[in-house]
Amino acid sequence: MPKQTIYNAGIYVRLSKDDERAGESLSIENQKRILTSYVTEQGWNIVDIYVDDGYSGTNFDRPGVTRLLEDAKTGKINLIIVKDLSRFGRNYIQVGQYIDYIFPTYNIRFIALNDNVDTFNTDSTAMDMMPIMNVFNEWHAANTSKKIRAVIESNAKSGKYRTTFAPYGYVKGDDENRLPVVDEPAASVVRRIFEMRSQGISPRHIADTLNAEGIPTASDYMYSKLGKPNPRKTAHLWGTKTVKQILNNPIYLGNLYQLRSTTVSYKNHKVVKKDKEYWIVIENTHEPLVSQEIWDKCQEIAESVSQGKRTKKGETMPLSGLMYCADCGEKMRLGTNNTTNGSKKLPRKYIRHNYQCGAYSRFGKFYCTSHYIKMKDINAVVLADIRSMAELVVEDEESARQRFLSEKAKLNERQTADEEKRLRDGKHRLEELKKLIPSIYEDKVLGKIPEDVCVNLLEKYQAEQKALSAEVEELEAKLSAVKKDEEDVEEFIRRLKKYTDVQELTREMTLELIEYITVDEYAAGRPRDIHIYYKLIEKPLPHKKYLEVAKNEETA
Repeated sequence: MPKQTIYNAGIYVRLSKDDERAGESLSIENQKRILTSYVTEQGWNIVDIYVDDGYSGTNFDRPGVTRLLEDAKTGKINLIIVKDLSRFGRNYIQVGQYIDYIFPTYNIRFIALNDNVDTFNTDSTAMDMMPIMNVFNEWHAANTSKKIRAVIESNAKSGKYRTTFAPYGYVKGDDENRLPVVDEPAASVVRRIFEMRSQGISPRHIADTLNAEGIPTASDYMYSKLGKPNPRKTAHLWGTKTVKQILNNPIYLGNLYQLRSTTVSYKNHKVVKKDKEYWIVIENTHEPLVSQEIWDKCQEIAESVSQGKRTKKGETMPLSGLMYCADCGEKMRLGTNNTTNGSKKLPRKYIRHNYQCGAYSRFGKFYCTSHYIKMKDINAVVLADIRSMAELVVEDEESARQRFLSEKAKLNERQTADEEKRLRDGKHRLEELKKLIPSIYEDKVLGKIPEDVCVNLLEKYQAEQKALSAEVEELEAKLSAVKKDEEDVEEFIRRLKKYTDVQELTREMTLELIEYITVDEYAAGRPRDIHIYYKLIEKPLPHKKYLEVAKNEETA
């Protein structure tokens, strides 16, 4: 390093939340006092003091250290001084990179006072020990992180609510565990959001409704309670994302669901979601805002093949998104006959809605045919079918039950016959592989096969074994699910009873009862096949966009 005659020092101090437990010795003011005194004694110039208060040293994305490095690179400072190496950072790779490569490149002298590290004196024992000290500092960070995670997990298991702010609809309580307490009127908005969604109204439409009524957004409401303006850059309007976050938050069931996310590591603070099996759940900790029935209904709607599209008037038609072309598998598109042959718009009272194949709408007759059907006609067909089943339940519930069970049995018979065979074959092959893999080793030891052949065969058999094990596990899970038939039928009957005297097809009704509908091509003089697939009774849609898999299985 070229000899400097004048040193313009940048003093860097840092204190993390974990360091606060060390008391005054690591305080920001104590670091400033020690370093300022030392620089003054040496006769150097203090250009600036760079502070990171409340930041971890495991990464360098800190405002103070970022400004320090920018000033060093531009020549504003040529000396960086810290109390010890751990103040600068606890990531031994990055600390070593700065001290060994970046600082020398910009002719920067670096001093860690308490560790006797001074890059001006490269032959000192402290400089020789610096890599070890950096590794120890990182080990300390890793060990501290492990202890903190253990404390957080222990608190979560004991029912302590760990959050800065309670979710919209609640406030943090004053009890020892700070459990959520219902907060009106926000709670009434949450209940209304779930109620609207359970009726089949889309998150986008829900957001629009709340905005039209001038209901403050969740963040605006929170800051208004704090008596502060909302500091977030926002349009102050409800959006689909916020509505979905509320609909997907299980805390509204009255249970604590904690540790649903974590960071990659103590060095990488990227937040990642955890699988549900690793959540910590404590039931009945606070007053619920929604019932389990409403929650399940909303989740079922969210998983439906139909998310529904609104018309220009803001309506979502009962069968929107649930209808598919029986030939190409594309969704049927909702259209209107709002123009005459002269391209003049018809008066609103003459407008009629219809459905036709989505592929035909986009690509024309080269891909598929229109499959045109009037909305009022298909609505009438579906309503009549629902009413006939509901009447059957009312007149003779046991006969209806046996009919539905029979339909499920036929379906399961078609589904499970092949799966049971695949399961038997898979288990048989796994037993063969258990014998084959050890025999390969024996043949290699006895010199019957060369080493490269042994390695290739082992890789092949082990890969097959892994894939087969996963398939067998999946098939066993599927076949065990077949035993739920009676529960499914009872639930379907319960839903049908709600519509015994229904006069009009509604969105809520179709989302509760119908999985999807296929519409055959129209041809004059030929019966038209319209197949209604009911939830819990018939086969669910295997793919949310195309019906090819279902169609192939049905025609096989």
